[in-house]
Amino acid sequence: MLVLSRKKGEAITLDQDVVIEILAIEGDRVRIGINAPKEMRIYRKELLEETINLNREASKTPTISFGK
Repeated sequence: MLVLSRKKGEAITLDQDVVIEILAIEGDRVRIGINAPKEMRIYRKELLEETINLNREASKTPTISFGK
């Protein structure tokens, strides 16, 4: 893992296509802006993990079959 310190207004560039900029720092919260190609999907990690876990649980649920 690469760990960097950034100040407000500073940015990080990933592979020339993605720029992550620190917009504001307020207490223990940091607001970031991400400039990336429209076709690139960007997810909040905790929401992606929750969705993956919900999908795993749903796949364990028995299906209901209706007779002919």
